[in-house]
Amino acid sequence: MRILNVWTHMRRSPYQTLAAVVTMFLTMLLAGLFFLATIFSSLVLQYFEGKPQITVFFADKATVTDADSLKKTLESTGKVASLKYVSKDDALAIYRQQNKNDPLLLEMVTADILPASLEVSATDPNYLRDLDPIIRKAQGVEEVVFQKDVVDSLLRWTHAVRWVGGILVGLLSLNSILIVMTIIGMKIALKKDEIEILKLVGASPWYIQTPFIVEGGLYGTLGAIVSWMIIMGVMLWLRPMLMGFLGMIPLISTIFGSLTTWAFAGVAGGFLLFLGLVGFLLGSIGSFVALSRYLKF
Repeated sequence: MRILNVWTHMRRSPYQTLAAVVTMFLTMLLAGLFFLATIFSSLVLQYFEGKPQITVFFADKATVTDADSLKKTLESTGKVASLKYVSKDDALAIYRQQNKNDPLLLEMVTADILPASLEVSATDPNYLRDLDPIIRKAQGVEEVVFQKDVVDSLLRWTHAVRWVGGILVGLLSLNSILIVMTIIGMKIALKKDEIEILKLVGASPWYIQTPFIVEGGLYGTLGAIVSWMIIMGVMLWLRPMLMGFLGMIPLISTIFGSLTTWAFAGVAGGFLLFLGLVGFLLGSIGSFVALSRYLKF
């Protein structure tokens, strides 16, 4: 029953409750956006890591033996995730598929004028710098298309999101804990007489502390729910743009392809649970710190 009265106590001090909930809301909003940005950037990086990061074009005089020799050399480094050899005939088939709606272009191109190529993906984008000189020195290689700038930009973006977002979330989390700690400390002072009576009648420390911990957790949970609603609204509003830029990534396409799918509902529900648990944990920590500081047994 004492836990059920927590909501009543929160309503009796609306300004303190509002301050705590707004602070937790801002923290959880930034934490949620940071979490989603990290997930999306990781999915984008993973998608492009799975694509050929180096495309090697062979000269017309190069043979299959030259391609096989280069493949063995690259495999021996242990830094290659996949290798795919595209012959002249394979290149013609790809060209025909890409230009199947333009008969004029199909008539002008034959397999003889298309180069054979080797598509290379590294196990880690950082290994591309090591593989590039090996490829350029190989026999029969005419041109190397190295997606270094794209991969480097993705790596810098991912690292920046993690560092900047992590620092901001950490600072706001600390601020939230301090706010909750201050508010709970004030409420402990207001209920000092009631707490002393409970001690005299033999109430356990846990019995006395639980309502304060639950109250702090509720501050965080309410802030998390409001932030979830805002984030979901923004995500739905930005859905067409997200599909336009990131729709080629299978997982993102599955989630946002239809708002009525179980995938989207599952992700939204899991995200709400994640924010709610983190919010409750932060609020509870603030309450626990206040109890440790202002309430002695």
